[in-house]
Amino acid sequence: MPQKVIAPSLEQWKRLHELMDKISELAPWEFMYEHNIFGVQFPETNDLGFVSVMGNLGEHFATAVYMGKKGFEGFLTMQRMGYRLGPDIVLEVPQLQASFEDREMIRPEDRKIIKQLNLKFRGEKAWPQFRSYRPGCFPWYLEKEEAQMLIHGLEQLLDVAPRFKEDPDMLQPTEPDGRYLVRVHENGKWADRPQKIKFPADPPLRLRMNMDALNYLKSMSKQNSIVEVDIQMMEEAVRDKKFDRPYFPFMLMIAEKQSHMILGFDLLSPLPSLEEMWEHIPEKVTATLANYLLPKEIQTKNPVIALLLSPLEKEVGCKVNLVSRLPAVERAQKEFKKITRR
Repeated sequence: MPQKVIAPSLEQWKRLHELMDKISELAPWEFMYEHNIFGVQFPETNDLGFVSVMGNLGEHFATAVYMGKKGFEGFLTMQRMGYRLGPDIVLEVPQLQASFEDREMIRPEDRKIIKQLNLKFRGEKAWPQFRSYRPGCFPWYLEKEEAQMLIHGLEQLLDVAPRFKEDPDMLQPTEPDGRYLVRVHENGKWADRPQKIKFPADPPLRLRMNMDALNYLKSMSKQNSIVEVDIQMMEEAVRDKKFDRPYFPFMLMIAEKQSHMILGFDLLSPLPSLEEMWEHIPEKVTATLANYLLPKEIQTKNPVIALLLSPLEKEVGCKVNLVSRLPAVERAQKEFKKITRR
């Protein structure tokens, strides 16, 4: 059974549309850039979201609220990447978006709410749309708690943006401690509280290991070969009975470098979380190798995979190295894409 999802109330939808009407009039994208972010501390949880306005180039008019540590760090990563940013990176950053779209982008679920609220929209990029982005998932409809957080973000944008227009320096991180403006709800009202953004350390991953396969590897003679390992997010979303929202499977591929022989292939789900998906990588790679060979070296271009597989260096003496290219795996990935696009 899918996990139970609580939809936003009609009052929340009404408030979201009211806020979007005000934002449309204000047009903050005319004087704000994506990097002009500020924080919002949600009163219900004390968690942080970070508000960013898109549309200065006249293409995609939207407000994003990047959620928590992963949202903030993901936003900074996207800013550093600039033109090198790919859609797969965006889809791994948790955020809520309120955007203005063309009519054909509005789905039946959106139209139902618009009809209930007796609203009408005309013209290009005039139709409000609200979406939730979760790591590895297709952009999906808001849940009740997400709607409330987005309401807070849009309300605070309407407070901050006019002041920023008069004082563009107000959203510059202060030196030397790098404090950001954060809007905090105290004593019944919202206030500016500049602060250095700090988050607790992520809990350690609970790595899964196939002990039978590992012990078998220890008994094998090391071969003079190199194995390549990579993981890649697929382009087409899928949906299963366990979860409400569609997600993009991640393709784990293992290949022998010289022969280009595919040793292992698996599609992994990023739900319920990317962290849980990563936890299974060591056991899957170990089980695959146990069916074929113990290589002298494992190569990957993914730093996370290199870290996850690093225990194999001590356990079975197999070196794990980061490289820039994986010829065998990359060739197989291209062939797989050709097949799936037919």
